[in-house]
This record gives sequence, structure tokens and C-alpha cells, in this order.
Amino acid sequence: MKQLTAEQIQENWYQLRNLITNTFEGDRLEKLNKMYDHFEDRMCMAPASGKEQYHYAHVGGYVEHVLHVIDCALKITNLWSAEGATINFTTEEVIFAAMHHDLGKVGDMDKDYYVPQESEWHRKNRGEIFTHNGDLSYMTVTDRAVFLLNQFQIPMTENEYIGLRLTDGLYEEANKSYYISYNPDWSLKSNIAYILHQADMMATKIEYDEWKRSQTEEQEATKERVSSLKKSLTVDDGEKKPQQSEQLSKKSQDLFDELFGDKK
Repeated sequence: MKQLTAEQIQENWYQLRNLITNTFEGDRLEKLNKMYDHFEDRMCMAPASGKEQYHYAHVGGYVEHVLHVIDCALKITNLWSAEGATINFTTEEVIFAAMHHDLGKVGDMDKDYYVPQESEWHRKNRGEIFTHNGDLSYMTVTDRAVFLLNQFQIPMTENEYIGLRLTDGLYEEANKSYYISYNPDWSLKSNIAYILHQADMMATKIEYDEWKRSQTEEQEATKERVSSLKKSLTVDDGEKKPQQSEQLSKKSQDLFDELFGDKK
């Protein structure tokens, strides 16, 4: 499983805070800084999801994912513009919506959204590194994001709300009436929601591919270690080397511990 160093977590946090400083201004910047100061200790350590096969289920994964979505959203906006799409929203609006689409995964004002999974069985068999905090009142991630922004009286434009609200696309049942309408008067008036959804999908899929490659590499490395150990414990005729039973036992136990033992 991917792990970030303390330096990487800190660098990602600085990058996010610098982006806020360089994008927003005035009263809104002041309120955003107040919110990020409040959540700093929790947000910079939060994962982006709970299962390792999902996106960035590691300490620091939340900020890493947010930065990834922002980057993808800006690139996709440029692509849509180059292809002739109507861009009737600002870069600031794209960044704000992308930056806060998963804000609900921070939790509430005091409690984390994700807590470490204590069940060894769930960690090993389901890849569930974190689980949802049962002490939180139920809200969708999007509703909680809007709630938290409201707690700090952070205003948003209509484009920002629509973009943030609809980032999950049709994966969120409540979004269906926004995306599927048979009345042209009710169709979305801006492309920002489509762009944000594509950005989130793109970032999430790339993050999955990154995890999958690491799993494949780890499996190949494991096979190589097992093959190497077998060769070191046999002679040409395929029999175990004499007078090495104690060595065999130790090497076998070491390999077992390495492959299946607790990984701190």
C-alpha cells in the first residue's frame, strides 16, 4: 500500500495552502484560511477513501487527491475550451468546486470522517484500512461539505455550488434530476459540473491504476523471493541439502513472517 513520507504530506499541505492564497482574496480568503487553520491537523492526515483498492486510502491521501482533482479539472477545462465548449465560469470557480467536492470526508467540526479499521480480518481480506466513524451523524459527503462551508460562512457562487454538488455525477442518485432532464429549460446552464465529474473520475481512475501497478509489482517481487528461497534450499536433483534442516526452518519462518506477518 502506498505511504507518504512526512515531508510529502507537509509539501502537499503547503501546496494546497499556497493555492488558496494565490486564488482567492478578500473576505472569502480570510474565511477559507480560518477553516483550513481549524482543520489543519486532521485534514493533512486524512485519507481520501477507506479501502486500499479505492483511491488514496492512506494517511495524507485526502489532500493528495484534492490536488490531483484540481489539476485534472484545470486541464480538462482547457481541453473543453479548445474544442469549442462554452466556458461561462471562472478558473476560481473551478478551483473552489474541485477543492471542496470531498470536504465532507474531513468529518464534522470535531470528529474525523474516517477512523483506522481495528479488525485485522477486514484489513487483510477486504483491504479496509479505514472505516467510517460511527459517532458522526449521517450525511452524504456532498451535503457535509456544504454544511462545513456554511459553518465558516464561506460564500459560493451558483457555478461553484453546482460544480461541487454534482461532482459525483450519476453515482449519486440525488444528481439524476440535474443530469437527466427532458425539459430543455431545466438542463444545466454551465459545463462546470461535467468538467468536475470528469476530473474526479480521471483522478480516481489514475489513482486506482497506480495502486494496481504497485500490487502487481509486489506480487512479482514475492514470487521472485519465493523462487530464490527454493533454489537456495535444494540441490540439482531437487532434494534438500543435507544438514540444513535448521537453516531451512529459519529461512522458511523468515519468509513467512515477511510475506504474511504483521506489517507495522
